[in-house]
Formats: sequence, structure tokens, C-alpha cells
Amino acid sequence: MSASRETKRPEGMDVLISGASIGGPTLAYWLNRYGFNVTVVERADGLRPGGQAIDVRGPALEVAERMGVLDEIRAQSTALRGMSVVDGDGNELSRSTERTVSGGEIDSPDVEILRDDLAQILFTAGGGEIEYLFDDSIATLEQDDNEVRVVFRSGTARTFDLVVGADGVHSHTRRLVFGPEENYLRHLGSYLGVWSAPNHLGLDRWEVVYRMRDGGQWGPMVMSVRDNTEARVFIGIESDQPPAQFLPRDVMEQKRLVAREYADAGWELPQLLKEMWDAPDFHLDAMAQIHMDSWFRGRVALLGDAGYCASPASGQGTTMAMAAAYVLAGELRDAAGDHRAAFAAYERELRGFVAANQEIALVTRAHMRQQHAADTALTEVLPRFEEADFARVFKKVAAFRLKDY
Repeated sequence: MSASRETKRPEGMDVLISGASIGGPTLAYWLNRYGFNVTVVERADGLRPGGQAIDVRGPALEVAERMGVLDEIRAQSTALRGMSVVDGDGNELSRSTERTVSGGEIDSPDVEILRDDLAQILFTAGGGEIEYLFDDSIATLEQDDNEVRVVFRSGTARTFDLVVGADGVHSHTRRLVFGPEENYLRHLGSYLGVWSAPNHLGLDRWEVVYRMRDGGQWGPMVMSVRDNTEARVFIGIESDQPPAQFLPRDVMEQKRLVAREYADAGWELPQLLKEMWDAPDFHLDAMAQIHMDSWFRGRVALLGDAGYCASPASGQGTTMAMAAAYVLAGELRDAAGDHRAAFAAYERELRGFVAANQEIALVTRAHMRQQHAADTALTEVLPRFEEADFARVFKKVAAFRLKDY
């Protein structure tokens, strides 16, 4: 290909995005809107089911509104009314109708929604103009000054002007271009598991946290979702062992690990663990962050968790991914496809925002560990947390403003 690629207009540029969860489809929407030719590759055979209840906050609400999907996101929210904390016998120790652990303050413009529901909304927003390649992934890529040559796992070979890795904390794109994961991953000392289950507790837009006293695990939680037709179960395992040593690769082995950790648990955990074995959307992974000196190399850039995961402890991963996708697309548009200028501007625009969100996760983890050490109820810790360190770090996050592109 000729050197003229360096100055061609966005309308003639081909961009490959790896990953079809939150950041990938958001970026695809905006790039397509600006006239880029967009392909998204996803190794799953469709949009992935399951996942956490996630929060759309601050600038992500604005991005969703500009995409025309905010009303739909609100319509599919978890719409929780409150939370309870129970002991091993099911006795209610405390309750709140002001906030939940998963979604924060109830009387808030923020929206809590299931990850897979949001992914479907963002995917649909792109219409039929975006090429999606499911059940495939990047096997190899090579780049030079003019193009990126990609060979997919299916054996197909194609060339693109730019590649963006939006493929999560364990990003394969990052590994291919930037090197081993251990160079960038910082383990935060715990693991989070989630799976779907029947709503046999009869929860009505409600969240229940099981307060365990042994200090080894932090509060398993169950919440009703999708108009109370089902539930999502969340469990945590405390361990300072890094994922490579602690976490089995095989999903059934991961389920056995969870079953062992909670073998003596009370309340409804025995039944919820039984339902875990058949849950097709079970997921267990480390609470970790990704820290990198640069989010791009040549014609390849990273987006969301792939480049700067803050961990679920921040509650900001979705907001970061959607805001960053909007910024990256906007900078590429304003730079008329000049990736050097656009990628540098993308980093400048977001570095402070990302750092503040990662700090939120660290402060959250510190406070949760204090809660366990003191055997203090969540409903007693969270208000103090809100008034002290959280207010300090969230002030930095709130200072971020989206540009108009």
C-alpha cells in the first residue's frame, strides 16, 4: 500500500476492533458514524451472556444520550429498591433503601444495568453497517508505517489501517503488541465470581448481602434482575496469590474452587452453589488493575480494561470504557485519521480521569478490608467511606468533561 494512507480521510480508513463487550461496540458506533470502515472481531460465538451488574455514570450517561440509547438503558436497569444484610441463619441485621452495594445511591441519575443487557443495546445501536466477526479472534498481527496485517484464528488474512484492542483485562491484543500480561497487571488481593440463578428467594428488586464472620471471604451477594425473573449471585475470595498461581483455567475447576471456599457457608449458599454447577454464564476472575506507560504502539491502541482496567472495585469500568471510546473516535475524526496525533490526544484527554478511577478502586479495597478486620456491617462503613476518602477521589473523577467532536 502507498504512503498516501498516512493522510487519507477517515472515510477511507479500515479499523479493526477486538472485543464486543462494552468499549468495542461503543467505539464501533462512533467510528462508523464518522465514516470509518469498522470491523469488530469477537472470539465468542455471539454476544457473551452473563456478567456483573454494572453502572453507567457521569460521562457515560452523556455518551449514551448522544448515541440515542439512554432511555433504553434506563428501561432495562436493575431498578433496585434497596438492600439487606443477613447472617448465616437468614436473620436480617440491617437494611437500607438509600443505597445498595452494587449500584450505590438509589436516588441518583446513575443507571445500574446487567453487562450483557448493555452490550446488546450498544451492539444494536450500530445498526447493520458494522461488520462483526464472531467465533474468531486475532491470531497474529504485524504492522509497519502503512498498515497492520492481521491473520485471524479462522485462517483469514486481512489488512487494516488501525487496530484497537478492547478485549478486556486479559487482552490478547495487548499481549501480541506490548508483551506479557504480568508486566502490566496489578493484583488487588481478591477474586470475584458471578453467575445466574433462579430467583428462588423471591426478591423484589432487592439485594441481599450475606455477612460472614470468618474473615476469609467477603460478603456473598444476591440480587434480583430482569423484573425479578432471575437472580445474579456474586461471591468474593480473598487471596494475595496472583492469578497465574491461584486461578485454574478450566471453568469446572474454578467452580470446584468456589465450592471448596464456601463449603461451610450458611444462609442460602448451599442452594446457590448447587445452581452454580449448571450456570452457563459462570465467571471468576481476579480483582486487578492494568497500568501502562502508553496505551498505543504504532497503529495499535488499547481501550478500556485492556489498557487501564481499574477493577470492579472502582464501579467505574463501564463509564471509563464508554467515555474513552467516544474520545478515541472523536480524536481520530478530528485528526482526519492521523493515528499518531489522535492516539496521543486520546491519552492526554483521559490519563487523569483513568488515574482517579483507579484510585477509587484502591480506596474501596482499603475500606472493605478495614470493615472485615473490624467485623463492621457494610451499612456502617459505606456512609463513612462516602464522606471521607471517596469524596476526595470522586471529586477528581467528576472534574472530567467530554469534548464536543
